[in-house]
Amino acid sequence: MKPTYLSALVIGAVLSGCAGQAETSQPAAATAPVPAAQPTLGADSYRAFADWRRDFRRRALAEGIRPQVFDLAFRDVTLNQEVMRLDGRQAEFTKPIWEYLDTAASASRVDTGRRQWQRLADTLDAITARYGVDAQVVLAVWGMETNYGSYRGNTSTIEGLATLAYEGRRRSFAETQLLAALRILQSGDTGPEQMRGSWAGAMGHTQFMPTSYLEYAQDFDGDGRRDIWGEDPTDALASTAYYLSRFGWRQGAPWGLEVVLPAGFDYAQADPDRRRPAADWRALGLTTADGRPLPDHGPASLLVPAGAQGPAFVLFDNFRVIRRYNNATAYALGVGHLADKLAGGGEFRAAWPRHERTLSRAEKQELQQRLTALGFDTRGADGVIGPNTMSAIRAFQQSAGLVADGYASESLLKQLR
Repeated sequence: MKPTYLSALVIGAVLSGCAGQAETSQPAAATAPVPAAQPTLGADSYRAFADWRRDFRRRALAEGIRPQVFDLAFRDVTLNQEVMRLDGRQAEFTKPIWEYLDTAASASRVDTGRRQWQRLADTLDAITARYGVDAQVVLAVWGMETNYGSYRGNTSTIEGLATLAYEGRRRSFAETQLLAALRILQSGDTGPEQMRGSWAGAMGHTQFMPTSYLEYAQDFDGDGRRDIWGEDPTDALASTAYYLSRFGWRQGAPWGLEVVLPAGFDYAQADPDRRRPAADWRALGLTTADGRPLPDHGPASLLVPAGAQGPAFVLFDNFRVIRRYNNATAYALGVGHLADKLAGGGEFRAAWPRHERTLSRAEKQELQQRLTALGFDTRGADGVIGPNTMSAIRAFQQSAGLVADGYASESLLKQLR
């Protein structure tokens, strides 16, 4: 979750994806990962791990962890080769936003969520009353993270984080999380065997990282433990609601609305980080998807995730709060869309450009190179479509008499070729 801008929970999600749906950590999820070579660990690796463990034990005890807590937590811990493999994998091809949302807010996920809402109605009502966060949003986070608890991850949190710490690529992050996990064990909220989750340390029904757990976890059922791991999701759902409330959730307000853009609209205005009063958007000709005047729920930004060929959305403050839980735009769209459907909403009105294919990183680099060669400088060819590349695309599109939406599509690359 929490950023400072990016919090430990978000970083964990970005490392590992959500336990129940790996796609949720990225704006477009991996569909064809390029497998890293399975690490071959010899005796030297295990000796080095033992050396790291001894040094970390010394530092943990200096931070107040009791020796017996550390030794019990690490009793059966060894290097986890699967964690090392997953940490080293890279994605070459990605899933289009519409396919991501098809999964995030699928009919089966909506049906399951509504059944859970009915089953937990009294609990969710009490959580909403205490924290002021709409029940369907809490359910949507639960659904996105672990498919309503059906897959919470089964990796030992201590072993996973210890492996990441030893490996060294994210040592500072992993050691901070590992120390927090030891503090959780020392508090008695759970034991080492129960402390399990995703390979990168996200835990429980709604996938808290250990540092976020220490700051935001709630004992809502009053049993003296903040239990986000067990079969009863009450404490996890309350913890999620508390987290969202701390970052300013406005009960009853939308996360965003689908809108219709007028002909000739300047797509340079579509920037999720640039906010305008609703009156300004109305003056530019935006209406709701059903043609009504845009309501005023505070300053809003505009998002066109598939360019001019797909739906457009105005995003209000609650969207920014969801992004505090996981900073990926696609994840926040997924939570918002799923929440709306749980509450009786339908599909988006505008169609997605399903004929388009998401570009691979190599193809994005090629697109950047070709634009720059034509005089539309992208200021580098790193395969990341950022503001500079989008500006270059818009300039090219204007020169070619196209709708200048800045969208990096397969059709655009074919034109450049």
